[in-house]
This record gives sequence, C-alpha cells and structure tokens, in this order.
Amino acid sequence: MLCNDIPSVSWCAGWLTVWGSVLGLSLVPRKGGHLRSGRGLAAILAALLVGVAVRDWLLTTPPKCDNVPGIDKSSLAEQELAGEADRRNQIEEYFDRQILAVAKPSQEERNQEAAGPAERGVGRDEDRREQGLPNTDPVTAGETGIPLQPSDASVAVFDADNASPPSLLMHTSADKNGWVRVPEDTTPRLDHSAVLANDRIGVIFRQGGSGVEMYGRGADRVALRAILTPMSDGVASRLQSVALVENGGDQSALDATFRTPDGQNAVVRFEVQAGQPIVKTTVRRGATHLRIEAPCRFAVLPDFFGDDIVVDADNLPGEKAALPSENFLMHMAGTGEAIVLATWSHRDEEVQVVLSARDRGRCIQASEVSYGPEGAVYVSVLEGRGIWHCREIREEDAGQTVRLDWKPPFVAQWRVDWRRHDGLTDSWRMFVEKPDGSCVELPWFGQPEEDGTPQWLKSGRKRWTPALGSFPHPCWIDHSGQGWLQPLAGKAVEFRGPALLYPIHRAPDTPLAARTVVDVMRATLGVGPCEYVLDLEGQKGKMVGVPTCVTREKLIAIYAKKEQKSRRAEVEQALDDVLHFVQHIRTRIDIYVVFGQRMLAYLGEEEKSRPELTAFIRDMEAISRRIDEAVDLHKIGLHSPEYAARLVEQFRATVLDDEGEDAYFRCGQITSRLAEIGANQDELIAKCREAVRILRGRATLAMASDPRKTPVAEEIRRLTHAVLRNPASFESPRH
Repeated sequence: MLCNDIPSVSWCAGWLTVWGSVLGLSLVPRKGGHLRSGRGLAAILAALLVGVAVRDWLLTTPPKCDNVPGIDKSSLAEQELAGEADRRNQIEEYFDRQILAVAKPSQEERNQEAAGPAERGVGRDEDRREQGLPNTDPVTAGETGIPLQPSDASVAVFDADNASPPSLLMHTSADKNGWVRVPEDTTPRLDHSAVLANDRIGVIFRQGGSGVEMYGRGADRVALRAILTPMSDGVASRLQSVALVENGGDQSALDATFRTPDGQNAVVRFEVQAGQPIVKTTVRRGATHLRIEAPCRFAVLPDFFGDDIVVDADNLPGEKAALPSENFLMHMAGTGEAIVLATWSHRDEEVQVVLSARDRGRCIQASEVSYGPEGAVYVSVLEGRGIWHCREIREEDAGQTVRLDWKPPFVAQWRVDWRRHDGLTDSWRMFVEKPDGSCVELPWFGQPEEDGTPQWLKSGRKRWTPALGSFPHPCWIDHSGQGWLQPLAGKAVEFRGPALLYPIHRAPDTPLAARTVVDVMRATLGVGPCEYVLDLEGQKGKMVGVPTCVTREKLIAIYAKKEQKSRRAEVEQALDDVLHFVQHIRTRIDIYVVFGQRMLAYLGEEEKSRPELTAFIRDMEAISRRIDEAVDLHKIGLHSPEYAARLVEQFRATVLDDEGEDAYFRCGQITSRLAEIGANQDELIAKCREAVRILRGRATLAMASDPRKTPVAEEIRRLTHAVLRNPASFESPRH
C-alpha cells in the first residue's frame, strides 16, 4: 500500500468500514423494494465483518512507508556513507587480527598441535590418575558401568598357530585349538603368530603376512575389517616377527618387525586396551606411513564446521587421490555393518587413498596415513548391524516421505550426508520424534540451536531458514525407532544420489557400551586435544540481541493495547536489543565481504604463478564472487547499522512516550523499516555462508581429483575454516 502519512491510513481504515457496509447493503436481495429479512440481515452482517476485517488488517499490518515522520532521508544517506568507510576500516583490522589469527596459528599453537598427547597435558586416563585429577573422558569414565565380565572386556594375548581361523576370536576367555593364552603379567617369547583380543576387536599377527589383520567382533560373528601394513617411503612391508612387551589385563602391547623388499626393517608397536575397539600403532623405527586396507565405496572425512567430505570411489578417476589431513578418516565398510575409523593428531601431510576396480564399480581399496612427528596412528572398528546406512535418492523422491530399511541400533546423534545436485555434500542431523508428534533435536557439542528452535520442534517438522525458507526437516527417527527421509523439493538445493547415515556423537540416552565417531576421537586423541582439533570454541554460535521481526511483533502488540507507558522499560530494552542484533549480523556480513575480496586477491596471485591451474582457480573465483553478487542484490533494502540506529533514535524521540491515536501507526512504520533491514540481512548472511561452504567443498573435491591443486585447495580450506568459526545463529550454520 502506498501512503504518505499516518493520519491518512487511519482515515482510510475508518471510511473503509463504512463504505464496505454500504456496498454490502447495495448487494442485498430485495423483494418489492423491501429487504428480505433473513438473507438481508446476513448480508449486512457480512458486509460489516468485511469492513472490520480489512480495517483490522491495516491496523495489525502497518504499511511499509518510506516517509517516516521526522527522518530526513538525505541526511541519513550522508550518515550511511560516512559510517560505511569507518566500519570498513574496523572490519579490515578485525579480519587481520581475529580471523587470520586462526587461519595462521602461532608457533606455540603449531607446536601444541604437533605434540603428542602426553606433551599436551591431555586427558588420557593414566595421565590424569598420576596428576590426581578425575577422569573427564565420557567414553572411558563410564567403562566400569558397562555390563561385561572382566574376562570379556580385558585384553587377552595368544601364542597362535599361523593357520588358525579367525572364528576362534568368538571366545577369548580360554585356550583354543591352536591357540595358547599367555598368562597375564608375563611377556614370554612367542614362537608362532600372535593375537591381541578384547570384547570388541581381534588383532592377528601372522608371520610372513602382508600386514596385521584387524577383526570386528559382533554379538554373533567375527569379520575381517582391515589389514594394517606399515610402509617406508611408499613401500609396503611384510611381517617378520613379534615381541610381546606388555601383557596386562587392561592393556597389552607387542612390537612387530616388518621387512621391506629392499631388506630394510621397520618396527611398529601395536597396543590394545580393555573394552575399546581401538588399536594404537606407534613407530619404533623405520616406518613413515600406515596403510589401512579396508575396501569400501565411500570414505568420509567428518567436518564439524560445515559439511562432511564424502568421497565416492565411483567419482574418482585414476589409481590414487589426495584427501586433506583432517585428523579423521572413515571407511564405510561392508553393507552397513562396520566403520573403520583412522585418527591421528598431526596435519602435516594429506592422506592418500588407493582405488581399484571391482565387479560392481570402483572401490577405495586402502588409505595411507602419515605417522607425522608424533609417530602414532589409531585404527578403530565400530561394529554392528546398522552402524551406517545408505539410501539412493532418485529424482522422484523429492518431497516424498521415504521409509528406510533401517532402524538405529542405539540412541545417538545420527548424521545424514546428502548428495546435492551439484555433487557436494549437505550434512544434516536427524530429529527424534516423540509419541505426541513433536520432535527433539539434540544440542551440538552442548550448544543449543537458538534460531527458530520452537518452530523446528513442532509436529510436522516445520522449519525455516533464511537460505531455504519454509520446509519440513528432511530426516528423522519416529517414536517407534524407524528411520525416515524426505528429500527437499522445490528449493535452491536438491538431493540426488546416495544419502549416508552414521552416529556422529552421543546423546544423553546413548548406552555406555555404544561408541560413536566423537567417542573414538576422544578416546584416541584425548579429551583436551580432541577439543583442540575439533575447535569447540569455534563451534559456538552467537545470538546477539533480538531479531527485527520479533521486535516488531512485540512492540506492535504493546502499542496496540496502549501499554507503552506502563511497559516503557520493555520498549527501551527491545530497542537496544534490536539494534545490537542488526549491528552483529551486519558485522558478520562485512567479515564475509572482506573474506571474499581477500580470497579473490589470493587466487589472482596464484593464477599468475600456477597457469596450469587456471581453470580450477577461475572456478574458485566465480564462487568467491557470489558474496559480492549477493551484497549487490540486497543493497537497496539492506541499509547500514547507522541507518538502523537513526531509526531507533527517532522511535525514542517521537514514539516512545507518545500515547496519541497515531502512536501505534508510527510504531508500525519504524519497526517495519527495521524488519525490512533484518530480512535483507538474514537472506544475505545465509547466502554468504553458503558461498563459503561451497568454496570449501569444491576445493576438497578438486584436490582429490588432481594432486596439483592440493596447495591451493589446502589454503582455501584453511581460510574458509577461519571465517566459518563462531557463526551468528541466522547464518543457519548447522542443519
């Protein structure tokens, strides 16, 4: 509606009621010049109701007027230009001081990252006991509560016949045919092969074998999940001998000597702890990498800031591919029965994956992880039917509810990695439905989702984000434990191809005996280093102030009831809160803008020095430009924090203490302008974050397909991680 001032709106609303009634009377059926009593009264009543309804609509939906009384628009424009330059200088300084400080850690932080768990003062059980500190690791702190007999959970060592079948791992409490159990607290010479086993895994060392066999132990089966082979300068070795160095019920270890084809020896220590599905491998001499042979179609690099990197063997050319060294790599083994998870503490060298062909397509045959300065790589097996699941999403599935052939084996935070139409990954958390139809979303590392949570958890899974608008949350577990998907339909993002599910983190009701991906990370790296690697401080989102739309609704309600005088303190606080909100979101937008411009400058320099990567770099430049393009699209309605401050100032000057008839309309005018600023900011910040997420994902896939792109891709990933930290809630940082 077009309008020039508040009185005209009030006058129009009143007369519309009258003329609506007159119009209704003119349409009333007549007979002999007289109103038909029954239908006539109904028509009059309907006409009155229409008029009142339209009037009330005007009253409850204040018009968006450009002419706010008392505000000089030309003066505001001058203030905006002056404030823009000052704010830009401040953001540039902040970007260099805070954002790049994370992207380029200090030497002390680099040393801390390279240090071993003991050197970092970590939370390994034995370290904390020696220091007289309580154990804070949620994985190991509850071990005594796991309902297993000590003989089942403890580590057993066997001197085994070289040809003994792995089925003997089903029971480890007594001697078996061809296996002789070594008494605890003794370390005799082993004449044959050796076995380390607990209630979760078995590790078999066969002399002359190409590697160490790692088995997952389920309730009713034992399955080979990985073969671990130390490598020296890219050459695999064969097992020559083993020496038992520790044999306690809570932990056992042996040194395995391997020999390369050129006659060089490499010695690696293998350690297994009671009740843990983990084997720790530590270089004693000669090895540089660990080859983890665990054939699979999918490998996953969990990402806790954006989206996981899902590597599909069918989409990778060549015999090898490089992946970023992100401390974790998952092989999705079998058909949903096991996850083989490698963890390490350094980030010195990218991970190599080896590919091969098989009957049903290509396969990731193995991964090769550098031992790095610490010299330790951990390999874990999460065993159990349904520990992960894959469902192929077709075009006709969009918008449809899809019943999965899967139920979660235990309560946890389950993540779904959707394949997008552009080949990237969208990572979403599954809702848990309650019997009344409402949903539960578990907090992310203790950080509650503040933006829109009440709406997200209502029946029907209805959600809203600035980037996607309104939609039903696309993945959930119903109250009976059945898994469901509903791929997005009619949105900017569409899902096509495989959707992967796996347990990323614990929930309050997760059984003590169950293990998730984060559990393994904490158990291997230690609590402190795990928090450092996951950058839990950077995970924390910020909700500063109160959104403009919420403020608008609150103030309109107060002024509609003429309660502004009695609730003056509330109005004052609301004005402070909304201004803080606008300023905070705009600061985040400005940070993204500076990031985009810095990224374009970096890519321009790289294109000059790496002409062979021109096509790749220009693709990265096009994505980086999306930030400036989004800003240009929203420039008209965006306005500056200075403009918002002037609106708030004018509200205080002309509306705060006004109890006249027009106070309500002036309140609506000014808060509508604030809401317009907020709506533009919401959409813009979501687009900025989406551009950075896409840039990060594209860079990772690029380095996997062409090793020459690795240096540039690694730098892009480093800088994108820095700018994605500590998001505002309206960035929709996590699904």
